[in-house]
Amino acid sequence: MRLLAIDGNSIMNRAYYGIKLLSNSKGVYTNALTGFMNIYLKEVDAVKPDHVAVAFDLRAPTFRHKADAAYKANRKGMPEELAQQMPQIKELLTELGITVVTCEGYEADDILGTLSRIAEREGGECFIVTGDRDSYQLVTDKTTVRLAATKETKIYTPERIKEEYGVEPLQMIEIKALMGDSSDNIPGVKGIGEKTAVSLIQQAGSVEGLYEQLDEMTLTPSVRKKLSEGRQSAENSRFLATICLTAPIDNDIETYALHEGDKAAAAARLTGLEMFRLMEKLGLHAGDAAAVDESNAAEPAVLTEYEIKPLDDEYIASLDESRTVVFELAGKQDLTELRAAEGSVIYTCDSLLGGTERILAFLTSGCKKLTFDAKAAYKLAFENGESAKNIIFSCDLAGYLLNSQAKEYTVENLCAAYSVKYRSDMEGYESIASLPALCEGLSARLDGNDLRKLFDGIEMPLCEVLASMETVGVKADRDGIKAFGESLRGDIERLKQEIYDYAGEEFNILSPKQLGEILFSPDKLGLKGGRKTKTGYSTSAEVLEALIDAHPMIPLILEYRTLTKLMSTYVEGLLKVIAPDGRIHSYFKQTETRTGRISSTEPNLQNIPVRKEIGRNMRRFFVAEEGMTLVDADYSQIELRVLASVCGDENMQRAFLDGIDIHTMTAASVFGLPEDFVTPEMRSAAKAVNFGIIYGIGAFSLSKDIGVSVAEAKQYIENYLENFPKISQYMDSTVEFAKDKGYVLTIFDRRRYIPELKMSNKNMQAFGKRVAMNAPIQGSAADIIKIAMINVYKRLKKDLPGARLILQIHDELIIECDKADADKASALLKEEMEGAVRLAVPLTVDVHTGASWFEAKE
Repeated sequence: MRLLAIDGNSIMNRAYYGIKLLSNSKGVYTNALTGFMNIYLKEVDAVKPDHVAVAFDLRAPTFRHKADAAYKANRKGMPEELAQQMPQIKELLTELGITVVTCEGYEADDILGTLSRIAEREGGECFIVTGDRDSYQLVTDKTTVRLAATKETKIYTPERIKEEYGVEPLQMIEIKALMGDSSDNIPGVKGIGEKTAVSLIQQAGSVEGLYEQLDEMTLTPSVRKKLSEGRQSAENSRFLATICLTAPIDNDIETYALHEGDKAAAAARLTGLEMFRLMEKLGLHAGDAAAVDESNAAEPAVLTEYEIKPLDDEYIASLDESRTVVFELAGKQDLTELRAAEGSVIYTCDSLLGGTERILAFLTSGCKKLTFDAKAAYKLAFENGESAKNIIFSCDLAGYLLNSQAKEYTVENLCAAYSVKYRSDMEGYESIASLPALCEGLSARLDGNDLRKLFDGIEMPLCEVLASMETVGVKADRDGIKAFGESLRGDIERLKQEIYDYAGEEFNILSPKQLGEILFSPDKLGLKGGRKTKTGYSTSAEVLEALIDAHPMIPLILEYRTLTKLMSTYVEGLLKVIAPDGRIHSYFKQTETRTGRISSTEPNLQNIPVRKEIGRNMRRFFVAEEGMTLVDADYSQIELRVLASVCGDENMQRAFLDGIDIHTMTAASVFGLPEDFVTPEMRSAAKAVNFGIIYGIGAFSLSKDIGVSVAEAKQYIENYLENFPKISQYMDSTVEFAKDKGYVLTIFDRRRYIPELKMSNKNMQAFGKRVAMNAPIQGSAADIIKIAMINVYKRLKKDLPGARLILQIHDELIIECDKADADKASALLKEEMEGAVRLAVPLTVDVHTGASWFEAKE
């Protein structure tokens, strides 16, 4: 018999402080729950127990508090964010079949001690998992303490305690009686520290033995005086430090055997907390959660009994515009399978033996189609020279609009989140059998949250555009990339040797630990300003940039980092993803960001470091096909124009309406000068203020960005807000709206939930406030460029079918077209981007052409 006894309070506390604050979309905290369960699963895997008990303290006073009112009196109250998670963990453990133990008048340590002796009495072993050392006294040949540490669990046996402290486990009580414990307000003997306490107990064996031998022992006068004066305190402290082994808990070991629990309730709880990865680890299914909802319903829903049939030509031919069919694409590797559900029948077809033609015939049929991932369907059709038709609903996009905070969107997770029965009874067809009800449920939620217009008008049409862009891709100059890589290798090697020369030795420049030692260790360079972390000195970009003038090696290191990242991420990364057609087909993600921005992977085009010249050079390798050209159009200051429109500030609007340079105008107001006296440096600083305001920047951050004092930065911000008074009013009202509603809205009613505003942690509140200020602006800009992409795509199909929209990077769109059509494509792109939406101020777009992205941009 193996009993795993867990110190619930200690492990929850360790988990809470060990993981940054996490919450679900409703602001319910989950970081301590996540950490606790990670530790639990790790320990279960290591110990493989058949009995598990988790001990928790109660708020009621214990026998120690009654004996000594000062006991733990210095303890601060539990943080509210942790307190909210305590009931959740107890209930979850119970639902998982794990026994939770509390005992009025006794602490968790007393419960652990009692459990250990119950296990030993039954001939078993006990493994105590805790985050502190109080339980060391419980260690025996049959009871092991497993101390949960940051990197690995430390295992304490009698031998290890003897090795580390030179005493037996029970003598740890005596040591604590002498040295005390400030965290528990156990006084010990004043002036006696751990080292002295250990030495004394090694000699005397116990507190009692120490005082019996005190006169004969060889002690310094100071120690002897302290011990003499502190005898009563030592004896009282020993009482407080001794763990009770006879707490009145259930003595039947079988009480603590792992049992079935209530999986449906556990699944429902974790679903509500949006802890889907933990559900996977625990082997729970979202379908179990939905079952809880059904059990509470007056009339449980009648589940469709599906018949499985092949997708044949006769059925496809019958699919006209009067029919509505739910479908999904599945499959592994080169096999694509389509499953379509209509009524009580699921039709299936795979790409083997000519099935691809039948799948394409379905996708291009006239019926209305609902699915989970519409982009995948559009892309499959495009890759085979066809265009999918009438796809009117995509569950992943609906789930994203309803909750952009979710970590992932799957059929099972969405069913669980929105109380739809996941058809786990349909083995092999769980997903397609669940989709009809999921589509219906999500559709109703969109309507109920005023998201239908955004869904139908932007997100659904956009997925066809993105599928087209992924399919077309952009031509890459493979030879140019290779040559650039060779040049980079030479520069990297040169920098490496220069850095080694300054350091006086070779080391791994990209290792923060090794670099920190070289820079800050007193026996190396010994630079001032080093900041110690748990793993060594911090060598973050922020730290190094602050030291850029402290040593000539620092700028070399920063450049080395830039070049090595450019080499690995973009040179080597791009070469890996060039397809046989010579083009790069980046994957555009529509459900990744919380703001509504599109992201991309393989490669991530949004993160090419174009602020530096060497990063901008990467644009040279995205080129047009022979006889074609690239047309590049970029919105000018779109976020500032959105801000001017939504806040209604007349001064800011007038600048855009009159074509005045907004940064020069801002500089004049911030620095109190006529515009003619504004220098380029002043304009640059004003630009930082303009864009910083959108992100809720404070004086401290602004001072670092533009290299002025905090007082000067504060004055700049005050001058700015004085010149544009309605911006401050708008920001304040937006934050208040977010506090009241829990979310903010873009001008197209896209929602961004901000649970951080309700947290008691001041840093998280400040973060939430910045998000509330920024999300409506950034999200509106994201919506505008999406509308522009849709309109450009449609116009190209109609007016320039030989031209293709191939790239979107932030506020920039790129078309590839015949050279002869460059002027027409440029005019089309400018017209559709500037006309995407009507704001209080005009949108302006800069358009250029070139054989490469670099030429078209520069």
